[in-house]
Amino acid sequence: MKKILGIGNALVDMLIRIDNDVILSELNLPKGGMTLIDEQTYEAICLRLKNFSVERSTGGSAGNALLAVAGLGGSATFIGKLGRDENGAFYARERKAQGVIPIELFDEHLPTGVAMTFVTPDGQRTFATYLGAAADMTAGELKEEWFAACDYFFIEGYLVQNHELIDTAVDMARKSGCKVCLDLASWNIVEEDRDFFRYLLSKTDMVFANEEEALAMTGEIPELALAALAEHCETAVVKLGSGGATGMTDGMYVHVSAEEVGRVVDTTGAGDFFAGGFLYRHALGADLKTCLREGTRCAGAVIQVLGTKLDALTWQRLRGDVGSGCPSGVF
Repeated sequence: MKKILGIGNALVDMLIRIDNDVILSELNLPKGGMTLIDEQTYEAICLRLKNFSVERSTGGSAGNALLAVAGLGGSATFIGKLGRDENGAFYARERKAQGVIPIELFDEHLPTGVAMTFVTPDGQRTFATYLGAAADMTAGELKEEWFAACDYFFIEGYLVQNHELIDTAVDMARKSGCKVCLDLASWNIVEEDRDFFRYLLSKTDMVFANEEEALAMTGEIPELALAALAEHCETAVVKLGSGGATGMTDGMYVHVSAEEVGRVVDTTGAGDFFAGGFLYRHALGADLKTCLREGTRCAGAVIQVLGTKLDALTWQRLRGDVGSGCPSGVF
């Protein structure tokens, strides 16, 4: 089995169910997006939510994707930075239990990053993210031997604002012969740093985007956006939510349909699980259609639970026959 290494923000998700969009407007959070906040704003939001029920789970885009890889039985290693606090201990403990091999960096002063995740009745999720220690990861902390031991290197778009870190990591990965894989992460992140994303695509082998991210990156509708992304990368994928997913590699276009799920509970981690499922199958040498199907199966499973914690029976089902169905939803 080929090995998959990922780098990203090591975050603890604080999941909050809300009845409507009022609080999002109050906090000036664009629905469905990710907004970076400072420590003062984080504390203010915590105060605003003191009477709300909060559930905690491991988060971070790359970490979630690697959780899916490990859950399916693949080899997954994650590079992330934590604080030396209770949230950091929780994160490390949970990731190890999930089968993800940790490369843990620590900050002696900053707390572990937290993603306040607001879930509305339609299953949509909106993030207010305080990066904390995650934002303190530097290029100088990377080691070439981490990349030499792996075959794929997965980057979450949320980390791309740290240009020196990502550029150094990509160069180390390419030098080691890793396939470089990039998830665009969020339409507003792409819009804010489009030039660097364009530069990064020139060094990328595989790119994942949903419809909004593809539009923000290329200015095109999904099918044309897919072709535009494929001009830069060996493999391009555009996810279409309930419409399934499309992919292109070596000029070959593939679309997989999606089946309805019983109920969309929370879309948190859906795109991440899609990427994890796709990478797992790709690492086994599967064709593009099979990889797309695995991605939609994983995304379809995670949108039926709050957060990213699937039960043992669901993981057992996902590790079964890839041809048994293709659940879907919004991802």
